[in-house]
This record gives sequence, C-alpha cells and structure tokens, in this order.
Amino acid sequence: MEINERGFSDKALEDFDLIDQAVEKNDQQAYASLMKRYKKAVYFMILKMIRDADDAEDLTMEAFAKAFRNLHKFKKDYTFSTWLFRIATNNTIDFIRKKKLKTMSLNNTLTDDGGNSVNIDVEDDDNNPQDEYIRSQRIEMVRIFVNKLPAKYRKLVKLRYFDELSYDEIAKELDKPLGTVKAQLHRSRELLYEIAQGKEKHI
Repeated sequence: MEINERGFSDKALEDFDLIDQAVEKNDQQAYASLMKRYKKAVYFMILKMIRDADDAEDLTMEAFAKAFRNLHKFKKDYTFSTWLFRIATNNTIDFIRKKKLKTMSLNNTLTDDGGNSVNIDVEDDDNNPQDEYIRSQRIEMVRIFVNKLPAKYRKLVKLRYFDELSYDEIAKELDKPLGTVKAQLHRSRELLYEIAQGKEKHI
C-alpha cells in the first residue's frame, strides 16, 4: 500500500522524507529539522509526567538521542511523532521507576494523525554488527552537534549523555559544585537546541 493511501497528514509525509534523508545520507540538517519540529512537544509531555524542568530537559535530549540511534528501525506504519512520543514516554517511565517518583498518571494515550490510539514497542539493539555500525553513525551525528559547543560545555555534555554519569558524579569528576554543574548543563542543552536549529552563529 502506498504511504499516501494510509491517510497520513502532509506533516507526517514530510517527516518520512526527512527520515529518509537522515538515514540514507546521514543528513545533519534533516536530523535538526526533526528535532526542531518536536522538541517543545516532547519536552512539555515529559514535564507533565515528572514536574521537574531540569529532568525534563535531560529526558528530552535522551529521547531524541534514542530515536536518532534507532531511526534505521523506524517503519512507516505509523507517524514519526507517535513513535518519538512512545520512546520519550517509555524512557521517562524508566526514569520514574528508577527514581521512585510519585506522579499523577503514567497512562498517556498516544494517538496517530487519524485519532487512533497507538501502542508501539521499540526493540533494543541485538548487537548485530551492522546495527552496531548504524548505531555508531547515530551517535556520531549527535557528536556533530556536541562538538560545536564551547569547550566548557562540551565535556559536561559528553559526561552526561555519552558516559551517562549522574549530576553528582560529574560534580566530583570536574571538582565543581553541584549547582554549577546543573546550571551549565541547562545552558549547554539550550545551546544544543540552538545549534540543531541552525542558530550556532549566535553562540
């Protein structure tokens, strides 16, 4: 069945084109466009779940990183936004479980462009050599953005998102106050989003 017979919106079809460019050509601008389209929506969805702005910013970054790492697995059976929100929701639920936070409700119903409820499972990598290579390409794409950051932010982001250290561990590693680490990571995320939207000339 042709994609345009499935009832997808124009925006969903544009997303499919961007995904093709990103996966097949490793097009940095295509990744940036996908991030720009959905960053705010993902952030506010996560913020409703956990009620903490710093953690919501972290989890938004993680959601995009996971989505980009698995973009080669995306199938056009449903919209990119539904798939992305499911990744973000699952990641946030994992975070909540780890932190044992009390939340209002985790039963967020996701709908596709046709208003239908959708439940999507994202498979983990199976350590297939080809998958590992593709995953490394996704990580390299994220690094492209990170490497455009000023040096003092670059190391913080790498420790947080690539080495997956906690705020406390980063503070000890860099011998900086915890408050400073949180503030600088917050600023680094803002800069990353600006870079992804093509605004690095202002940095």
